[in-house]
Amino acid sequence: MPKGYFMITEEIKDEDGMNAYSGKAIPTILQSGGKLIVVERNAEVLEGEWHGTQTVMVEFDSVAAARAWYNSDAYQAIISERHAAADSNAVIVSGFEMPGS
Repeated sequence: MPKGYFMITEEIKDEDGMNAYSGKAIPTILQSGGKLIVVERNAEVLEGEWHGTQTVMVEFDSVAAARAWYNSDAYQAIISERHAAADSNAVIVSGFEMPGS
């Protein structure tokens, strides 16, 4: 079963608000088995346009696990804090598994 990934780009408008949100969001990620694998300010854009000033990627055991975290009561209780602090684009995607492996 492929891993699941939550990826978000954020244009942060309120640094203090984002820091407060992050302090609450990270425990929900860890409690759901997630692992922060990317937190990057100012990604190097090689082609096209990239939204935001921060990119975050979280790895979960599966897409279902990523969805369960995102839809959890614990995370939904704080998501409005992120919405207030940043303009965001977020996706959940499936990891790639090489055919035949």
